[in-house]
Amino acid sequence: MARVVSVIVPTRDRPATLRQALESVRAIEGPGLAFEILVGDNGSAPESRMVAEAFGAQYFKVERDGASAGRNAALLAATGEFVAFLDDDDVWLPANVRAQLAVLDAVPTLEVVFGQAVCADQDLRPTTAAWPSEWPGGGDALVRAVLSGYYPQLGATLVRAQAARDVGLFDEALLGDQDWDWHVRLARRRKVGFVGEPCVLFRQRPPGTFDTLRLRRLGFTRRVFFRHAWPERALWVDVRGFADAYREALWQYYVYFSEAAVARALVGDARAARQAIWGVFRTFPVRAAYHLIAPRPLRSAFAAAFLGRGHRGVATASDGP
Repeated sequence: MARVVSVIVPTRDRPATLRQALESVRAIEGPGLAFEILVGDNGSAPESRMVAEAFGAQYFKVERDGASAGRNAALLAATGEFVAFLDDDDVWLPANVRAQLAVLDAVPTLEVVFGQAVCADQDLRPTTAAWPSEWPGGGDALVRAVLSGYYPQLGATLVRAQAARDVGLFDEALLGDQDWDWHVRLARRRKVGFVGEPCVLFRQRPPGTFDTLRLRRLGFTRRVFFRHAWPERALWVDVRGFADAYREALWQYYVYFSEAAVARALVGDARAARQAIWGVFRTFPVRAAYHLIAPRPLRSAFAAAFLGRGHRGVATASDGP
């Protein structure tokens, strides 16, 4: 008898990429493996429903905003033995699901298995190697890693349905990092495995198109960190360990905004450069102040954005820790 996996797909006004996503799911289906696809749609494009139905998916119209609302509507209707996920702009790779199932079958005490992701451009051309390249281990080691900047990719995650029900729904109040929050909740159960197989192509937005979104997400990342890191504070030997975990969790934002400030200043977009510098200060204000005084690329970007001076320099690791 075929194993039934419920595939949760949130979508919003992207019928073309939704079609690619669902094609990649059906391409993996075969002997011994059946997919129950559930699409939660909070967009307004009528084509999305037609695409979902063309692939035999159950379709749910959702009135609430956010990917979490779409996922939750689908998750509540799932009936499979396992639950998997795929965003409407990503695609599964051939190893997905079967690789995780093999681990779950081999270790019945595990509830969830994370796989690897490969970043891709808008045309789904890979831009990175498969990540994570190394597994930090299960139990406390994984919880510590997930709270310190290791972000599993939801499209490469397979969960036993009962564990998904026990963990609960996605937090719809989080318009960013709701997937990270859900992964941390899974990791805190300390029954997670890993498979070193590329499982999903994770489509990235074009450079320079999502500064505002990143600035918005920063607050949600901070909220998720303290929501889970404080109850797990015994994982860190002292206050410095806790502070290091906080820095690692938010470091991606500091790097992003630092490089964005330099890039926007280089092309003369002072407004966008100022917004990126604001992001740097919102992330780590003391470090940002230092980097605006020291002879770093960020200082040159600040001069160009606020003082009207010409900017020379490129983003480098010199703005690192």
